[in-house]
Amino acid sequence: MTMPLRRLLVTGRHGFVGGVLARMLEHAPYAGLWQLVEISLDLDLRDPAAARALVERSEPDVVIHLAAQSAVPESFRDPEATFQVNLLGTLHLLQALKQQHFSGRMVYVSSGDVYGQVSAAELPANEERVPRPRNPYAVSKLAAEALCAQWAVTDAFDVVIARPFNHIGAGQSERFAISDFARQIASIKAGTREPIVRAGNLNISRDFTDVHDVVAAYFALIESGRTGEIYNVCSGRETSVSGLLDRLIALSGVAITVEQEAARVRQFEQTRMVGDARKILAHTGWQSKTPIEESLAAALEYWEKTLKKAD
Repeated sequence: MTMPLRRLLVTGRHGFVGGVLARMLEHAPYAGLWQLVEISLDLDLRDPAAARALVERSEPDVVIHLAAQSAVPESFRDPEATFQVNLLGTLHLLQALKQQHFSGRMVYVSSGDVYGQVSAAELPANEERVPRPRNPYAVSKLAAEALCAQWAVTDAFDVVIARPFNHIGAGQSERFAISDFARQIASIKAGTREPIVRAGNLNISRDFTDVHDVVAAYFALIESGRTGEIYNVCSGRETSVSGLLDRLIALSGVAITVEQEAARVRQFEQTRMVGDARKILAHTGWQSKTPIEESLAAALEYWEKTLKKAD
């Protein structure tokens, strides 16, 4: 007997991660299990009526809440809009789901950025650590986490909180460093840019995970995460940003120099960061698998194809 497909609502469906998720549903091990709810490009969860209409129409069995204003510089420029999208948008979604008597699971996608400043001696950051966010984006994500945790307690709402660290892969916005490097290098390869990569502070390290592994983590949390719990989604490996840029340049096969630009250097930037991935492994069996070289090659190839189409 064929099991009915579970209806999956993914807010942020048309963003970087949402697009990867949609493509992954076409292949094993997800094919034939999920029906992805289609949503409009202009969905705005800041509008409670839009949230209600979405949930009424889609009648989801499971929700992955990805939609967010995720650019840190933009959060400093317009903190009010960041809170409206990230906190009030989450509240409106929760209220809409409650009104429709939603009884499934929601995965709320927060961010490892909520940890804020962590000394080298205290790395890797685990879920027991008290967050101390250092930018409006991270504050808004932590506030929405608290909102979801409150609903898990007072409304018996089945929500699991994911804290993904840095993503990497094809299709990511150039607002993020590695994708921006790949775009610049692809332009240099195409001969439309001088052989110089402009960069911010390269003397930092981060915990990078391929976007396909990140999506796999969300599905693992749907199946095996525990209600009200927080899970780091990370590789557990610390990688220098300068090292990744060197690898991208090597992949390009082009002679390129690197110059730092003061305008690209962020204030209040954490120098080192790496997450502790043991909890999600223990509870779900998930761990990152994609070699970082594969992720870098995919990012570079994406920009080469994108820029070629634009010519």
